[in-house]
This record gives sequence, structure tokens and C-alpha cells, in this order.
Amino acid sequence: QVQVVESGGGLVQPGGSLRLSCVASGFTFSNYAVSWYRQAPGKERDLVATITPAAVGINYADSVKGRFTISRDNAKNTAYLQMNRLNPADTAVYYCKPRLIVGLGPLVDWGQGTQVTVSS
Repeated sequence: QVQVVESGGGLVQPGGSLRLSCVASGFTFSNYAVSWYRQAPGKERDLVATITPAAVGINYADSVKGRFTISRDNAKNTAYLQMNRLNPADTAVYYCKPRLIVGLGPLVDWGQGTQVTVSS
């Protein structure tokens, strides 16, 4: 089954940290770039960070630069988002989205997301 499953969210105090995971299955993960998105209540889904298939290229939204780190382990079919110095504006459901870059492969749909709540 072609899918991604996000995990690692939770409730954290301002200034705290969380590490999100995105586990892929049913496709050749190493052929896909991976992006993390987030969607706060009543708002659109926004791009947070992107990593290329071999992790050569990485980009971040201005709002998370210097606080978030995207990474991947292709041997484990997993992408990560390390989030530090969290603040209430980071509260959202976080999603990962693979995008095919190399060769042929299936379209990978959105996962269920993982809720991140930053509150004291």
C-alpha cells in the first residue's frame, strides 16, 4: 500500500522541542523529495521544509529557519522534522508529502498528519 504515516506530534510548552517522523511504504522512497507542510485551524496548508531525494538540497520557510531541521534516512524510508524553540504560532497539523523526482512511481497521497500544539 502506497502511503506515508506521520507521528511524533503532541503538546509542548513554548520553547520546547519535538521530532516528527514520516514513514513511507509501498514506493521507492529514495526517488522522492519530501516536504513537510502544516495547517493551522482555519488556515491554508503551508509549506514548511523540503528535502531532495539524496538530501543534497534543503529549503525552509522563513518562519522556521534556524529552528527546524529536515532530514531523511532512505535506508529506513523515513523523513524527520526536528522542531526546536517552538512557539504558539507553530501549532498546527503537520503533514509530509513525497514528490517523485527520479524515474517512475506512484502519486503519494497525503497522510493523516500529526497534531502539534504549543501552549503553556
